[in-house]
Amino acid sequence: MDIEEMQRQLQALTDRAEITDLLDRYLRSLDAGVFDEEWARAFHTEDITAEMPIGTVRGRAALLARVRQGMALFDRTVHLGTNAVIEIDGERATTRGAQLSTHVLADGTGSVFISAGHADAELVRTAEGWRISASTLRVVWTQGPPPQVPAPTTVEPSSATGPA
Repeated sequence: MDIEEMQRQLQALTDRAEITDLLDRYLRSLDAGVFDEEWARAFHTEDITAEMPIGTVRGRAALLARVRQGMALFDRTVHLGTNAVIEIDGERATTRGAQLSTHVLADGTGSVFISAGHADAELVRTAEGWRISASTLRVVWTQGPPPQVPAPTTVEPSSATGPA
């Protein structure tokens, strides 16, 4: 094996380790409950598209708002990710793994809601490291009472005044 091939293999292993670390830290961060701009920048690109059980959002600010809204439904959570298959192609990567999420509802009942499914992500290498540019969580099964998700707020356009 020549030096160039060793360097390619080392880069592939380093990329895989960095992506695995990012995904693991992301799931752990959901349980920590600190959702601020720094949190959003640490994991996502500015133009992230995320498809979640509580809706699809585009843009880091919209994702941050939706995660805050969704996670406020729970007193405590534990998110587990496993079996991630990572495909790297230069500056881009895709992943697919299993996700099991356990939630204690914040409604005062102490009820536990569990969901399991598949988490898919697209990542890009940035100057700050790998970041998630697109993600999809597809829930396959649930157990327990689901949280009562508030209906999305619709802002009506202001009506025009003046002659018609």
